[in-house]
Amino acid sequence: MDDDPYSHNHRLLTLLNTLKQASMHLHTTTNPLSFFLFKPDQSNAAMEALLELEPKAQALFSTDPSLRTISHTLSNLKTLIKNHGGDGGTFLRRQIAAFKISKLARSLESEIQAYVDRVTVINLVKTLLREDAKEDEKINTLIFFEERLSQGFDLGFQDLVLRAKIFQILEQTLLLEPSKRVREQSAFAIEALVKFNKNVFVGLVLMGPTVKSLLDIASSSSIRVVTSLVRFIRSPLVDEILCGGEIKRVIGFLRRTTPWCEDDVAVCTAALECVLEIAYIGRREVVETMLEEGLVKLLMELQRKSDDVASFEGCVWRFSVHVEVGEGLSFEEKREVKMEILRLVKEASVSDAEAASVSAEILWGSSP
Repeated sequence: MDDDPYSHNHRLLTLLNTLKQASMHLHTTTNPLSFFLFKPDQSNAAMEALLELEPKAQALFSTDPSLRTISHTLSNLKTLIKNHGGDGGTFLRRQIAAFKISKLARSLESEIQAYVDRVTVINLVKTLLREDAKEDEKINTLIFFEERLSQGFDLGFQDLVLRAKIFQILEQTLLLEPSKRVREQSAFAIEALVKFNKNVFVGLVLMGPTVKSLLDIASSSSIRVVTSLVRFIRSPLVDEILCGGEIKRVIGFLRRTTPWCEDDVAVCTAALECVLEIAYIGRREVVETMLEEGLVKLLMELQRKSDDVASFEGCVWRFSVHVEVGEGLSFEEKREVKMEILRLVKEASVSDAEAASVSAEILWGSSP
């Protein structure tokens, strides 16, 4: 529907992003410093592409006073392009005209980006906090926000995110949102925020209930986000996971083997990767907690299912390797833990042959 705010915003943002790409291309192809990189027909094509977008853009801009600056810049750029097209002057005059177009195209690109950033943050806040917002609407808004973060660090955008308390809203969504899909998408957004600027957002993860909320979702996607955060934040997060008693919960997902369905396989596989990452980074207390929770016995059980699930093949050996080459234990601690793993393997084996086979893998490596 034409009067649907979500549809209108979606059309506007789509058009603005298209216009921004056209402006970026125009700036690049008309920049005098790039004269030898682009042929004249490439810059002409960039001008024509922007002129084709101009009428449609102005029609939408006329309904929104906040777009007046962008509309004015676009009109000026259109005038410059038309004058350039009819300029039969000297090479120097054409280059000066091209420089003016390139500079104004860059200004248009910056103005559009600043506007899109503001709208992206406002839409995210309103959509996530609005009780009647549809599931797909929330997910699409979160995806749009995540895509913006993936473009790389931008101080202005970070200021908008911090002022709007986006991280806290995403944490609230993880805790209270009834839709599992929306909660998972919020988890991806939090992961993207941490990667956007580690120095700012890691502290918020460590101080808040992010990891607990992710484990509460108990899906393969949410567990993978935990793994990604562990890999990115490393020992500070692993220590928090240990102190919060969450290692037991991560290992508990490996017990989801009955009934043995596709979802269980996905959750177990994600949990196994998380366990291996924690084992690689964790201190001795972390690894010992894993062993006390019966991890080796669980891994032995999963390894017996490796004929059906390839991701469980050699998982006891893989755990041992992650501990041995990891960064959290000293050489002496690694030796002692390895001996303990061997003892637990023997204890958990259903036969002497199985114990000998798995122990050989741990001692001398897995066969290709």
